[in-house]
Amino acid sequence: MPKVTVRYWAAAKAAAQVAEEPYDAATLADALAAVRERHPGELTRVLRRCSFLVDGDPVGTRAHETVRLAEGGTVEVLPPFAGG
Repeated sequence: MPKVTVRYWAAAKAAAQVAEEPYDAATLADALAAVRERHPGELTRVLRRCSFLVDGDPVGTRAHETVRLAEGGTVEVLPPFAGG
């Protein structure tokens, strides 16, 4: 299973209480399930409003189960930002 880094920004970072952490996950859905398991509570609520980048590419509306993760990859967790 690929080892990836999940990076949290803004409200997600505050809820996770870390800037980033490693996970073993084959898909974005797997990574997010592991995040929810490790951080039940506020981060789980924040994730519902987030968008995601995988290795710099926006996930958009793709089903998270279809987004494959690569060894050494990065998942960016981006809550909505105020301003423009």
